[in-house]
Amino acid sequence: MTPSSRLDTFRAMVAKNPDHALARFGLANEAVKENLLDEAREHYEAYLSMHDDEGNGYQRLADVLGRLGDVAGQRAALHRGIDAARRFGHPSMASELQARLEELGES
Repeated sequence: MTPSSRLDTFRAMVAKNPDHALARFGLANEAVKENLLDEAREHYEAYLSMHDDEGNGYQRLADVLGRLGDVAGQRAALHRGIDAARRFGHPSMASELQARLEELGES
């Protein structure tokens, strides 16, 4: 399956069921592969609004926001990811996200 056909498959899944969190996550990931960053942002945000993510989704959203030049949004996503990772007992992910914040000049 080509990347664009995977993208179309996930788009169809989301169109059929917009509240399917994992379809939103999959669509966001495929959009990133195609460098469709605004679409990826939209679907990561939708996914995170309906799913209690453990940190990875916030990290992916932060990556997209950084590529879009939204540093404030990137920082906010990293903070939310740190909170989620700690809440789910993932200290290594929380540390990784904290290191990313420090790279952005925040301690």
